Amino acid sequence: MKKTSIWVAIVLGVAFFLAAVFMSVVFYKIKSPEKTISVVGLAEKEFRSDLIVWNLYFSVKKMDMKEAYSQIKEQTVTVREYLAGKGITEAEMVFDAISSYEDTRYEWDGDRQKSFFDGYVLTQRVAVTSGDVEKIEKIARESTELIDLGIHLNSNSPEYYYTKLADLKIEMLAQASKDARNRAEIIAENSGSRLAGLKTGNMGVFQITAPNSSEEEYTWGGTFNTSSKIKKASINMRLTYFTK
Repeated sequence: MKKTSIWVAIVLGVAFFLAAVFMSVVFYKIKSPEKTISVVGLAEKEFRSDLIVWNLYFSVKKMDMKEAYSQIKEQTVTVREYLAGKGITEAEMVFDAISSYEDTRYEWDGDRQKSFFDGYVLTQRVAVTSGDVEKIEKIARESTELIDLGIHLNSNSPEYYYTKLADLKIEMLAQASKDARNRAEIIAENSGSRLAGLKTGNMGVFQITAPNSSEEEYTWGGTFNTSSKIKKASINMRLTYFTK
């Protein structure tokens, strides 16, 4: 009976010891820090804008509203014919509703300043949107010819856009991810380990700037340059890999 009890005690002791060892190994694996590598991949590409937007304004000022409206309608016809004569189609030009306000002049009367009605100012905005970038650029440069036709013209600098931006983003995300993967593989190889799988991936902000520009800065929300016909897009991907 005593021998049986001794053997039972020995067996139970060994079992408890093995269980303790097993639990220690499991606990160590659970608590041991994960081995990971975090890298940032970058993709950059220059491209040419394929859409141009040009805004121009003209205005008239008259003491009589009816006279002002009649004159700006005449000028609208003149501007429309001018643009059409330059090769701009009806689909490419949009004339906004005419805006107006009462102008005021100020004069001093002794130590008091008085305001006086100084006429009605009516303004017409025209937006020209076209895929023929070079054509609109040329017309914008020549638009001062309208001044010779009696048009009080204000012309904004053209804005440049790219219509295939969604496709460009996908292409560059793939490039940035590939660049990050290559960097991670080099780091893992030099440290005597290898990649075991992707843990996390975070996309950076898509930035569009003018090439070789020292005046533009990247922003948290993303820079979107519209003043340059040639643009540079950049994006980064932060990837974290398990290693073994």
